[in-house]
Amino acid sequence: MRPHNQTNVREFVFLGFSHVRATNLWLFAVVFSMYLITLAGNVLIITAIRSDPRLNTPMYFFLSNLSFLDICYTTSVVPQLLAHFLTSHKTISFDRCMAQLYISLFLGSTEFILLAAMAYDRYVAVCHPLHYTAIMNPRVCNRLAIASWFVGFLNALVQTGFTLCLRFCNLNIINHFACEVLAVVKLSCSDTFINDISLMVAGVIVLLIPCILVMLSYVYIISAILRIHSSEGRHRAFSTCTSHLTVVILCYGTAIFAYLSPKDNSASNQDKMLAFFYAVVTPMLNPIIYSLRNKEVKGALSKLY
Repeated sequence: MRPHNQTNVREFVFLGFSHVRATNLWLFAVVFSMYLITLAGNVLIITAIRSDPRLNTPMYFFLSNLSFLDICYTTSVVPQLLAHFLTSHKTISFDRCMAQLYISLFLGSTEFILLAAMAYDRYVAVCHPLHYTAIMNPRVCNRLAIASWFVGFLNALVQTGFTLCLRFCNLNIINHFACEVLAVVKLSCSDTFINDISLMVAGVIVLLIPCILVMLSYVYIISAILRIHSSEGRHRAFSTCTSHLTVVILCYGTAIFAYLSPKDNSASNQDKMLAFFYAVVTPMLNPIIYSLRNKEVKGALSKLY
């Protein structure tokens, strides 16, 4: 994977969160518990959707994609993080670092596009209910899902390719807990102008534009809900959208703040905490949010026991 004569670095060293053993053991217990909750919650969501015919709708098709993404995304980061909590030698080879960087970019980018597709689904359901089945037919849903995965794949391929073109000299200490693209690019001893521009363009395409489309969708959705005369109808429409809107705010908010906000040299610890939030905390919260706010999902989950 490593270009010939492009780097002197064979491995990277993570600073992680702490060098105090007692603190690391406490963090291990907390993160391990969160990881188990993430796996159990998302697997239950997928199982419930697959087992209940009433959930064979576009909304739950996208939700099962999101749960699968969350399982893969957190698994690309957390097992290594847990292992590093138990050792003082927090290293990763250059090739494994590039592989982790690619996988996290691929899955993270896909999730942001998928959330926009889910917002479009809610927009059609609330604003055009009579045409919902015709518009959100299986072919359209599959194409939206495939497009989300393809954009994520393409973005990860481009960013990882540009990162592999960089030269890494002797500096190999990453102030992070994983091979996150911003943290890795900072270590390069070559000109990172192209990388910075490509990351900014990717941030606009993958983060900012989908976020704006989601917000516009919810402007129309809220306007349509407020025109519903029945209080029961308004409550039902709001309940189907609030879960998705909560997840959107959590995902887009932290990622935009991490990737598109102005940077300075003291922002590394802040970036590390933001990355922890959207790589570990958000995947754990997503199934909880969707199950607590959705009677159909709670009903399907109850049938599993």
